[in-house]
Order: sequence, then structure tokens, then C-alpha cells
Amino acid sequence: MVPYEALDVAEQAARQGCEATRRMTAAKGRASRLGERVIGHIDPGAASAAIIVASIAKFAREHNG
Repeated sequence: MVPYEALDVAEQAARQGCEATRRMTAAKGRASRLGERVIGHIDPGAASAAIIVASIAKFAREHNG
């Protein structure tokens, strides 16, 4: 697997993980005090991590030479 292909797989996993937080309750952090009310919302940390991974993958695709 070429390194930028691995980043594409990482990007897909980050997006899936981010989306999975929509069904979770928070155990730590600010949202933990909200309990069940967080269900249906994406975790902001997971969303920002997915954006970072996507940006790295995009950079790698554009500069693969």
C-alpha cells in the first residue's frame, strides 16, 4: 500500500468514527454532564480530528510525486 493510500483508509476510518459518536453518550469532558441529551450529536473533538486527517490525506494526494 502506498503511504497516501493508507491515509485515504485513515480518512475513511476517521469519518466513520466521527459519525459513530452520534450514538454515544459522553463519559468525559464537558458533554459528560449532559447525559442522554448528547445522543444524536457528533462529538466536536471527533469532528475536528476527522477534518485534520482528511486535510492530511488531501495534501498527500495532491503532493504524491
